[in-house]
Amino acid sequence: MKPAPPKALTYGPVPSRRLGYSLGLDILPFKTCSMDCVYCQLGACGKTTVRRREYIPVRTVLAQVRRALKSGARIDAVTFSGSGEPTLHSGIGRIIAGIKRMTGVKVVVLTNSSTLAGRANGRDLLQADIVVPSLDAATDPVFAKVNRPHAGITAEAIIDGLVRFRRRFQGRIWLEVMLVRGINDGPAHLRKLREAVERIRPDRVQINTVVRPPAEPSARPLTAAELERARKILGPTAEIIADFSRGKQPAAAPDASAALLAALGRRPMTAADLARSLGLSKREILALTRRLAAAGAICSVRHAGIVYYEPA
Repeated sequence: MKPAPPKALTYGPVPSRRLGYSLGLDILPFKTCSMDCVYCQLGACGKTTVRRREYIPVRTVLAQVRRALKSGARIDAVTFSGSGEPTLHSGIGRIIAGIKRMTGVKVVVLTNSSTLAGRANGRDLLQADIVVPSLDAATDPVFAKVNRPHAGITAEAIIDGLVRFRRRFQGRIWLEVMLVRGINDGPAHLRKLREAVERIRPDRVQINTVVRPPAEPSARPLTAAELERARKILGPTAEIIADFSRGKQPAAAPDASAALLAALGRRPMTAADLARSLGLSKREILALTRRLAAAGAICSVRHAGIVYYEPA
């Protein structure tokens, strides 16, 4: 019997509202995370962890990144994201260093900020170009409701960790705040978040809301007007993340069905998302989704009036 092929650790490039065409890098088993956020587009994880270890060998990760970079696809950034909290991989610092030796493309790390509260305090991330840490709550009661963290992680420890990381990190910090209606969007709480922002001093504060199907159906988005009110409270560095609008990738993937399934394995996507990511027309994407849905491989869900596709 042949051994199973290694897990695909890279995906995309996918269109990102912030980063252009981003090569995603997923270095963890599915839903390995220190939080179980109510808005998570990957669904609920049930069990959280703070264990750091080399979940996938560093050499395996770097080999797949090298292969993706040589593919000829347009890549504006290599982004650690995917199916969990990437800083739980104990080799993330070595992976970042290895990528920097390969390419001048920006290295970006999306993190829920939980490991920044530890003694290492983000040491592994110092070679990245951009770090996008999350801060959804400034008090522990709100933190527990929106992020459902592993026992022992507190909002204040995360804020303190971000303050210390800012002092050491020479790259850009884009602090992301995910607002969920009725949980962390009240004016009093937003003012506390602004106090935290003023301590952290990020380059940007990027305000987001629940735009993809969430782990909990009760996690609902804010309206455009509500997001604008929040932006004004959070201060002059705050911005509402706009929809991505760039040209289409020039070439389609050789196996469009496999590429589409791989993309949906990371996050729910619309037909327009898939078209931009895979370099296909929307008509071609709709034909593919119909075939894959008929085969029972994918399904569609409607969230906030928009149709998303995800694995069945």
